[in-house]
Amino acid sequence: MTKSFSLLSVKILLISLSTLLLTNCSVEQSVYKSTTPTFDLKTYFSGPVTAWGYIKDYKNQVNRRFCVELEGTWQAEGNGHIGLLAEKFYFDDGEITYRNWQLTQLSNGEYVGSAEDVVGVAKGHAEGLSFRWQYTLALTVDDESYELKLDDWLYQMDEYRVFNQTDLKKFGVTVATLNIFFDKQVPIKRCES
Repeated sequence: MTKSFSLLSVKILLISLSTLLLTNCSVEQSVYKSTTPTFDLKTYFSGPVTAWGYIKDYKNQVNRRFCVELEGTWQAEGNGHIGLLAEKFYFDDGEITYRNWQLTQLSNGEYVGSAEDVVGVAKGHAEGLSFRWQYTLALTVDDESYELKLDDWLYQMDEYRVFNQTDLKKFGVTVATLNIFFDKQVPIKRCES
């Protein structure tokens, strides 16, 4: 009886610790509020930017690399701004894809956006050096269509460089991770096509 009780106690303890760890893994964006430089989406993504990235699958293996050329344009509208962020992706397997974000800065400083492969509306806002962008992406792999939830975190290092990490989730489980390094230092480097 003591042995089974002890085993049961250990199992309960392990489940409790796992739950505690899982619920505490998420960082609140407010922790970045007083950090600098202050990330301004429309300022950073104005004009040309080049980025390099990779996608890691659920086994933590890099299975795709890419370079992307971006061009952002903005105009004032009401109490905010509207913008277009045109992206051209060059993948390591020769595939080239495009995404065109239509972005709106709201009067409260938050952003909403849409793109060809985004389901519904993307939403995000900045806190200090961070920008968090959340949306659902429609993705086709081997003629199968999937809708993945993206939790996109961007961190501005200086006026030229931003790092990005995105968790791609299905049913709340991370199925892939995307990492990108953005650079807009002049002269702008371009992707090799």
